[in-house]
Amino acid sequence: MNDSLKWLDEPIAAPDEKTMQAATLRQSQLTKPPGSLGRLEDIAIRFAGFQRDLNPTLTKIVVRVFAADHGIAARGVSAFPQSVTAQMVENFTRGGAAVCVLSRTLNADFLAVNMGCLHDVSPHAALVHSPIATSTADFSTQHAMTQAQMHRALKLGADQTHAADLFIGGEMGIGNTTSAAAILAALFKLNPTTITGRGTGVDDATLAHKTELIEKALVLHKEQLTDPLAILQCLGGFEIAALVGAFIASAQMQTPILVDGFIATAAAALALAINPGVKPWLLYAHQSDEQGHQLALQELGAKPLLNLNMRLGEGSGAVLAANIIREALALHSKMATFAEAGVSGAH
Repeated sequence: MNDSLKWLDEPIAAPDEKTMQAATLRQSQLTKPPGSLGRLEDIAIRFAGFQRDLNPTLTKIVVRVFAADHGIAARGVSAFPQSVTAQMVENFTRGGAAVCVLSRTLNADFLAVNMGCLHDVSPHAALVHSPIATSTADFSTQHAMTQAQMHRALKLGADQTHAADLFIGGEMGIGNTTSAAAILAALFKLNPTTITGRGTGVDDATLAHKTELIEKALVLHKEQLTDPLAILQCLGGFEIAALVGAFIASAQMQTPILVDGFIATAAAALALAINPGVKPWLLYAHQSDEQGHQLALQELGAKPLLNLNMRLGEGSGAVLAANIIREALALHSKMATFAEAGVSGAH
């Protein structure tokens, strides 16, 4: 591995097993039948291991939305023009997007990160301005990015991570469902027709065109698609690379990651392929309505917390699911035990 990327391979400590065992014992003593809170119990036990604390809390949540334009978008793969990427970045800074509204309810540390848009974006306190280029290249004709661009995007993502109770990475970029589908098809050796969806809501003809472009790209780059970093360079986006870097760096800091939808799952798949030590630090927020997300989750052996037919992206589903985690931890810490409540336990 290139010296500038050696940080990606740095070992990742596992969650603390002894604390998880103690949390499992506490769950068995709470005033409820064993297992009656279902996955809420598992969440609390995992967070006890994450925080090495029998009574974990969810108070510091970091939300970063990485935005970038894609060269493939010029081929007509989206129902929206590329100008929307920069316009949505402006919307993030004004607090008008869904992920902003939801982040405020959690009192999360929210910032948007401009990785490179075709159109200008105004400076703002809620914006990190770190453009790499105005967009990636058209991956159906050449590599999406140079090695230097990929390295920079990975590191910029890592730089946005902080010690926290939870990291959520969102994304914005017209054309990025095309990039994510291509990544997942290459990584898991999937037929593009099974993993490629409608993204922003394209019609049948555009969906067929989008799928054909991915098929063409997989043939074009076939000899290079031999490892996750090569897949990222050939087919990815700056914002997807930033998510990969952020996920790996968060796990190295022992900060759990709540993965959002289709694009974030593609980034998580790459992060796992690069550094398998990320796995115990990943939780999956929801199953997107985007075709192929269920298949990607199956490939990863992941079971998401929610299924609300969402397909917005931005990190919105993950921020919503963070509320479930917060309540799971409150139940774990604040419910009375049988002894404390004077309630008889099961025989």
